[in-house]
Amino acid sequence: MRETEQVSELFKQFSGEYPSSISPLPQSGSDRHYFRLKNKQEMSFIAATNPDKKENEAFLSFTKHFRNKGFPVPDLYYEDIENACYLLEDLGDETLFSFSQKVRTSQIFPRQLINIYKTILEFLPKFQIEGYKGLDFSVCYPRDSFDKQSMMWDMSYFKYYFLKLAHIPFDEQLLEDDFNRLSGFLLQVDCEYFLYRDFQSRNIMLRGETLNPWFIDYQGGRKGALQYDLASLLWDGKADIPYDIRTYLLEYYLDQLEKYIPVNRSEFTEYYYGYVLIRIMQAMGSYGYRGFYERKRHFLQSIPFSLKNIAWILKNVDFPIELPTLFNVLEVMLESKVLKKFTKNTQKSNLMITINSFSYQKGIPEDPYGHGGGFVFDCRGIHNPGHYDEYKHFTGKDEEVIRFFRKESDMDDFLSYIYQLVDQTVESYIERNYSHLQVNFGCTGGQHRSVYCAEALARHLLDKYDIHVILNHRDIDLWTRKTS
Repeated sequence: MRETEQVSELFKQFSGEYPSSISPLPQSGSDRHYFRLKNKQEMSFIAATNPDKKENEAFLSFTKHFRNKGFPVPDLYYEDIENACYLLEDLGDETLFSFSQKVRTSQIFPRQLINIYKTILEFLPKFQIEGYKGLDFSVCYPRDSFDKQSMMWDMSYFKYYFLKLAHIPFDEQLLEDDFNRLSGFLLQVDCEYFLYRDFQSRNIMLRGETLNPWFIDYQGGRKGALQYDLASLLWDGKADIPYDIRTYLLEYYLDQLEKYIPVNRSEFTEYYYGYVLIRIMQAMGSYGYRGFYERKRHFLQSIPFSLKNIAWILKNVDFPIELPTLFNVLEVMLESKVLKKFTKNTQKSNLMITINSFSYQKGIPEDPYGHGGGFVFDCRGIHNPGHYDEYKHFTGKDEEVIRFFRKESDMDDFLSYIYQLVDQTVESYIERNYSHLQVNFGCTGGQHRSVYCAEALARHLLDKYDIHVILNHRDIDLWTRKTS
């Protein structure tokens, strides 16, 4: 049975009717596939399929546990264990990562974003300490704790899928000896907490005008140390948090943690940087596997950020244990001509994408760069909220209109096709070192449909590629003046 048929049957089991629409969502690095389903009343749901039934069991069990504790995780509506699929609450499309890419300019890390991170760090100890209580760790997969075996798996992942594929030389036995020393050191701390495992910016959703954080993808959770999830969040490669702000947020987290347990700050920080190091290695193993081995180019875009973080750590952190071979390997990585060859085009691309919304009444926007190419998408086939009085004074950027379109099956389908077309061109342009691409969305008034589509594509591209995006709502100012 095809996955679309599978989730359609799942929805029928849940609601008694087939969905009115099914739209695939962009796939991440896992084998899980997600779909947005809508019913006849235009309510939206997320269906997931995953052939790994043990991972499903962990996710479903954790979801029920966290929901019972009142944690902001998606509601679980229906599950079909036998067919490895389940139905969830739709939390929208805005991740912490996509939002940060929109609001950051150059090296400026805005106060609004710092406050969001602080809110997340206020909640992290709840997951780690309150979430631990009563959780069924027997469903953890593949192990019930981030123990020595788990650590050695992660470091071997780094060794074989990053170092080997990037042609970084190393002494197998001496590097293994350092891995054993590092894991032994990390396991000296208290590990009787819930470890989320992948606590990073793409697994935190922001909802509503207040941008409240909600949490997803905790199926890899297990017992472990407090430092690991903090390292995952603050040293998330492409999130690229400035180092002074990382230090500030570390101290803020410790302030929150002290509300639950006593904290020896110097001791915590000593182990913290060890967990930062192993988390970076685990992530680089993933980049190597997905990028070098599977040839999914956008994973390679994260490597320069990890190299920058490693360089900072080697210069600024004094580790209390000797890891001579590992540190030598890391130094060789930073200077590797082969690695620079792999990553020379993975820094922020020179490609600039201009995304315009416009009104057909005033014509299609001109291309100021003179290339004469790009895309023009006609949004007039989409259900228009401008036909209703309650939406006439809003635009596609307003929450009222956003909620309207999230209920519209034709909008999701329309955008899913556009993502595929534009992604193909973007990747080709990056590869060829082209400088500019223009994408235009037109509708009748340039107020609702075209604006919503332009905003959605900008989020999608910034979430996936390291590129420059200029978002221009050409005719939205006219509407603002008319309705003010």
